[in-house]
Amino acid sequence: MPRFDLPVDELRAYRPVVAEPDDFDAFWTSTLAESRALAEAPLLTRVESPLTVVDVFDVSFSGFGGDPVRGWFTVPAGATGPLPTVVEYNGYNGGRGLPHERLAWAASGYAHFFMDTRGQGSGWGTGGGTPDPHGTGPSAPGFMTRGIESPATYFYRRVFTDAVLAIDAVRSLDVVDAERVAVAGGSQGGGIAIAVAGLSQGLVGAMPEVPFLCHFERAVGLTDRDPYHEIVRYLSVHRDAWPTAFETLSYFDGVNFAKRATAPALFSVGLLDPVCPPSTVYAARNHWGAGAAVEADLVEYPFNEHEGGAAAHWPRQVAWLAERLA
Repeated sequence: MPRFDLPVDELRAYRPVVAEPDDFDAFWTSTLAESRALAEAPLLTRVESPLTVVDVFDVSFSGFGGDPVRGWFTVPAGATGPLPTVVEYNGYNGGRGLPHERLAWAASGYAHFFMDTRGQGSGWGTGGGTPDPHGTGPSAPGFMTRGIESPATYFYRRVFTDAVLAIDAVRSLDVVDAERVAVAGGSQGGGIAIAVAGLSQGLVGAMPEVPFLCHFERAVGLTDRDPYHEIVRYLSVHRDAWPTAFETLSYFDGVNFAKRATAPALFSVGLLDPVCPPSTVYAARNHWGAGAAVEADLVEYPFNEHEGGAAAHWPRQVAWLAERLA
């Protein structure tokens, strides 16, 4: 993939004006309050497995509207805590899979919670287990335009609410140090982590890798790759719907959540990424903390596409998070 976005020097300074609705904070305050009022204590079930160095728990917690959301919770075998904890979110249309697929954080002494993404889990990997029981209006195949007629019905209102309530659920567990919780995720998971960092207080760090769901208007006009291109296909049919669609998306733009982040961040970006164009990643990173001197480190992978640093990036995350915890 040839370089197609801005030159690197311009990317590092790229801080665009992104549409932000006047009632952005009120919308999210009421959304979270409504679902928190319906939340119940998370249910953990010990899972017997051949794993001997970690304990595995199947988790169900209350998400948007009180809907049950699944996840895997792993801790070092026999751990009593309180442990620093990483809450991780998944990529587009992947499910929580199987617990032995993600052992690195627990094997490094952390508690680790991996959240299932409602309605997803059938595009790759080993499946998900959380339905999305809420219907929507007409949409293009995929998840990007489900309920896009209104922020109240948009798919990611439910997903982002689930993700914030996952933090609440994890913090209620005895083995977790509630004051040492970080969030992580790649692609869609990175976009979710950014949203959580803007909506949750007291996180020790956020680690979005090649994040999706940022700077929608630029992304939609710059790449012909899915998932952003789902929006293009929808608007090519619903030709007069674009003002409403982009107004809805402004409530879910990672740039607007990044402005509200208070925890330090470690981003990654692939400078040849055609799925999440580099400028959309820099837009979120360069708005991090809205100029309040909140740390936002970024690792550039000059010759990588959407895989970014892949497995080579995780040791950087471990070292970075250890410094923040110290």
